[in-house]
Amino acid sequence: MSDTLLAGSRKGLFVFRRHAGSWQMATHLLVGKPVSAIHVDGNNWWVALNEGHFGPKLHGSSDRGQTWTELTPPAFPAGTDGEPSVEQVWTMTGNARELWAGCIPAGLFRSVDAGRSWSLNQPLWDQPARPKWFGGGYDSAGIHSVLIDPRDSQTIVLGISCGGVWRTDDGGETWDQHSTGMWAAYMPPDQQQNPDIQDPHRIAQCRARPDIFWSQHHNGQFVSRDSLGHWEEIWPQEPLSNFGFAVVAHPSDPLTAWFVPAEADERRIPLEGDFYVLRTRDGGSSFEKLNKGLPSPPAYHLVYRHGMCVSEDGTRLGMVSTTGSAWISENSGDEWKRLSAELPPLYCVTFA
Repeated sequence: MSDTLLAGSRKGLFVFRRHAGSWQMATHLLVGKPVSAIHVDGNNWWVALNEGHFGPKLHGSSDRGQTWTELTPPAFPAGTDGEPSVEQVWTMTGNARELWAGCIPAGLFRSVDAGRSWSLNQPLWDQPARPKWFGGGYDSAGIHSVLIDPRDSQTIVLGISCGGVWRTDDGGETWDQHSTGMWAAYMPPDQQQNPDIQDPHRIAQCRARPDIFWSQHHNGQFVSRDSLGHWEEIWPQEPLSNFGFAVVAHPSDPLTAWFVPAEADERRIPLEGDFYVLRTRDGGSSFEKLNKGLPSPPAYHLVYRHGMCVSEDGTRLGMVSTTGSAWISENSGDEWKRLSAELPPLYCVTFA
């Protein structure tokens, strides 16, 4: 079980460590830099930065953050249709042998040298459906979820806002759309079932049962139990919200997942100021409202797509908010302890 929690903020990377049964902030790295994505593989850490006018940056460490090397961030090759430029690295996954990065605009990049160089996945970029994609909160569509099947690294699933769910079974040579069952409340009725305009805010996969996927969509929570053959909408009981950004799947229990709901669209705050976590332990048939140790209403914390994480054994949860608070749960969300309420806006979190 990991005793280190990394939290990416608008002003750097905060590191919390558990010692003698208590969590404490250990250090503040890349001070002042806006962190857009974190990825950990053993002792290897990668941190993407969104430096605005100066563009995206990428740093890597092979000694758990003690020293850093500035790496070349993903970039579109010259001559790419539309002449785009990477605005932000939104997510990373993989290892030093094969690393993947999902970006805004929705380009998927691969590195085979631990992030020192990158190549664009051209088959995805050339998808005929791409003109239908559009931004969900950003001006351009973006890839926020990249899931590598633990049984076969050639099988990769992507979540795109707003462009739906895509999968390759041949390492990115070909791609297929897998959004059947999702629907988009923000579209006219005749377009609500269109798979190419769906906005899955985040997708999570059960590692022990990789055919099970969970999604926090723009207007609902969804589960797929048949390896993305179909998505089924699952309804939290009233007055719980079906909007939100974050979802994580239990690594070994295919019936358990956690969501952090909010109020839809332009408000993007907890419904009626009531901040809580939703947990299902029966595959989505019912939900529990978890708020012990979280601030009482009114509490206006928003948890972004990458703002919640789960440990490898499923017992610890980390969570961060855009209002600068970080929490830890040692018992799968039954109780929460606030680690800090004094941080810059927090965007992403992971155990290391």
